[in-house]
Amino acid sequence: MSYMLLIVEPPNQRIERGEAAGREVYDQMLRFSADLKARGKLVAAESLTSLNDAVHVQVRDGQPKLLDGPFAEAKEMVGGFFLLNVETREEAVAIAEACPAATWCTVEVRKLGPCFL
Repeated sequence: MSYMLLIVEPPNQRIERGEAAGREVYDQMLRFSADLKARGKLVAAESLTSLNDAVHVQVRDGQPKLLDGPFAEAKEMVGGFFLLNVETREEAVAIAEACPAATWCTVEVRKLGPCFL
């Protein structure tokens, strides 16, 4: 089964943390990723840049509407993800509990599947 762990963090957390502390937590996440890969559980993992680089896209009545970040209304942002191949939801949750990011933000566990269910 495929599950995605979404790393959901406050939008200003990286700036407030500073570069040295940011490098340390990033290194923790790299080690976590390497362990998952070695265990055959990791399909993909990536960090995402800040909301400053983001754009919201909507198409209404055939007309695109773009809104460049940062977004004033944003209370949190997806800072990265892990795409897993695991046997059960419980295994995905256990991996999320072991994720270093769970100590400084929220790790959302989502099963991949069709959007009509």
